[in-house]
Amino acid sequence: MAWVETIQKAIEYMEKNILEDITIDSIAKQANVSPFHFQRTFAVLTEITIGDYIRRRRLTFAGEELLTTGVKIIDLANKYGYDTPEAFSKAFRRQHGVTPSEARKKKGKLQSYNRLIIQVTLKGAEPMKYSVVEKNAFQIVGIKREFPCVAEEENVLGIPEFWEEVNQNGTSDLLFQLNDAVVKGVLGVCGEVSEEQKKTNIFDYWVATSYAGEVPEGMYGLEIPASKWAVFEVHEPMPAAMQNTWKQIFSEWFPSTGYEHAGTLEFESYRDEDPHSPDLYSEIWIPIK
Repeated sequence: MAWVETIQKAIEYMEKNILEDITIDSIAKQANVSPFHFQRTFAVLTEITIGDYIRRRRLTFAGEELLTTGVKIIDLANKYGYDTPEAFSKAFRRQHGVTPSEARKKKGKLQSYNRLIIQVTLKGAEPMKYSVVEKNAFQIVGIKREFPCVAEEENVLGIPEFWEEVNQNGTSDLLFQLNDAVVKGVLGVCGEVSEEQKKTNIFDYWVATSYAGEVPEGMYGLEIPASKWAVFEVHEPMPAAMQNTWKQIFSEWFPSTGYEHAGTLEFESYRDEDPHSPDLYSEIWIPIK
C-alpha cells in the first residue's frame, strides 16, 4: 500500500500548491519516482494528464469564485495562471460550456472536478497471468523517435502512427528477422529521458528488437540493463487489450504485491501476428524491485 500512499502524497502536494507554478519534477519527488514514470503512472490510473488535472482543478475553483464573490474576471485570470482574460475565458468555456460572464449571471451549469483520491479496489474477477524473470543486460536495435512525455488534450501523441509507418515500410519485418529470441518479438520501448529532453518534456520511443550483432545501418542500438522483470501476458486484440492491462497493473497488481517499478526502461513485446486477431498474444515487461 506504500505505493498508493506515495501517489496520493503527490496529489496532495498538487492540491496544496494548485495556484503555484509547480513543476513535474517537484510533483514526482513527492512519489519518489522519475518525472517520466510518474506522468505515465498518473495518466494510466486517471486517464488524464497531470496538466489536465491541474487545469481542471483551477477552473473548478475559478467557477466557484465567480458564483460566490465579486472578484473581477481579469483578476481571476491572473490568479489561476492565465496571461490574458481572453485565454482564461477560452479555457473556462471549454471546461464549463459557458463564459465567465455567463457563469456569473448563472446562465448554465458549471462542471466541477473534485480532488482525486487513489483507492485500491480488490476485484479478482479478471486474473492476471504474469511471471517474474531475471535477465542479464542485452542489446536492442531499431529506430526511435521523440514524443512528448504525456499527450495533453490538444496534442496527439503519435505513437500509433509511428507503428503504422514502420509496419508499412518494412522496418518491422526486418526487425522480426533480426530477433535473436533473448526477448521474442518486436518491442515498443519507452526510452530513458536525457537531461536535454527533460527541459522540453520529451522522451525517446523505440520500435526495436533484441539483437546481439552489429547495429544495422540506419538503426540505433541501446543496452537494456540487467533487471528483474515482471512479464504480463496480454491475450486479445490491440490496442484496447494493452491499455486495459497497463491500467490493471498500476491499479491492482503493484498495490497488492509490494513490488515497485525499478525506474528503468519498460517495454511491450509484439508477435508477428494480425494485431486485430482475437487470439493475439503480446507481453508487457516492467522492471521491478
